[in-house]
Amino acid sequence: MIQKDKIQALSNKIFDQVVGYRQHLHSNPELSFKEFETSAFIKKLLTDWGIPFSDMANTGVVGVIKGDLPSDKIIALRADMDALPILEANKKPYASKNAGVMHACGHDVHSSSLLGSAYILNSLKAEFGGTIKLIFQPGEEVLPGGASIMIKEGVLESPKPQSIIGQHVMPLIETGKVGFRSGIYMASTDELYVTVHGKGGHGAQPHQNIDPVLIASHIIIALQQIVSRNADPRLPSVLSFGKVQANGATNIIPNEVKIEGTFRTLNEEWRKEAKRLMKKMAEGIAESMGGSCDFRIMDGYPYLINEEKLTANARGFAEDYLGKENVVDLDIWMAAEDFAYYSQVTDACFYRLGTGNKDKGTTYSVHTPNFDIDEDALRTSTGLMAYVALKQLGN
Repeated sequence: MIQKDKIQALSNKIFDQVVGYRQHLHSNPELSFKEFETSAFIKKLLTDWGIPFSDMANTGVVGVIKGDLPSDKIIALRADMDALPILEANKKPYASKNAGVMHACGHDVHSSSLLGSAYILNSLKAEFGGTIKLIFQPGEEVLPGGASIMIKEGVLESPKPQSIIGQHVMPLIETGKVGFRSGIYMASTDELYVTVHGKGGHGAQPHQNIDPVLIASHIIIALQQIVSRNADPRLPSVLSFGKVQANGATNIIPNEVKIEGTFRTLNEEWRKEAKRLMKKMAEGIAESMGGSCDFRIMDGYPYLINEEKLTANARGFAEDYLGKENVVDLDIWMAAEDFAYYSQVTDACFYRLGTGNKDKGTTYSVHTPNFDIDEDALRTSTGLMAYVALKQLGN
């Protein structure tokens, strides 16, 4: 039986290296599906440690660590690698060197943490049984999502894991703590692209025009009824429009207006019906006002569900490793994550890693130019994931 003290010792041993991995990745961020240098960096370390790997989804990397003791149990550990198109505001020595690209969602933390876990697990393979797949996944931030591509290419086959575990930074949780939630956790997400067509002209002669701005305004307001009057009030649903583009002027009515938004919910049947209702309503409003409407929906990630037994086990292992006081409950989170694809096809557990520290200024939200982490969280992330994996395998 592998003791947690041994894993904690290995986590402390590799801590400075993991910080270095994180800072290197943070300084050299790459956008979704363009993680070529990131992939090469990961593959070099796996090669140095003698961990076999294969390429997948172009820039993805899948390593395999097989324990020397007999066991047919298999578990997968997943980290994402891509950065965001954000100009970093931080002035740290490890700030992004690629202007306009930033690891603002912590994927540098996820990848460096999994590398640290890989080092620990590989160091202990003579002492455990079972197989661990290390999934370094590209393209979490953009549709169709790297997870969906890797699944299609067989990442959950040959060998087939019985479960998969992922972690994600959370600046709202203090460093040294982690958060869990069983059952439905994160929302599905779909992107809405609406073009309202009218007839432009002079603003002083509205009777000669078909005003797409007015039509678009009615559509935006009316579509909120889909959530307030069609959705079960016990089921969280969010419809938000963040972009409205009308290239007119103070006295010019344009020919068309473009609207972009997002729809999120936690039920696949309602998700499908809501999109049907939105399209029907928008097209009907436009037609009734003399215009027309192209309502395009880009299907996004499904909702994320944490399998009850696996998550309960993982939470218990976390309490054992960190202390019960350092494991907190999570609420439903209406953000989306392509880890959800894994959760739709196998038992999955997606938990939160606390990275917040007010004194160090690391409480800024993800997806913002000031986002950063308390690097002491890397002590927690590397050892805990290794410990949870080994315990879940029965070691």
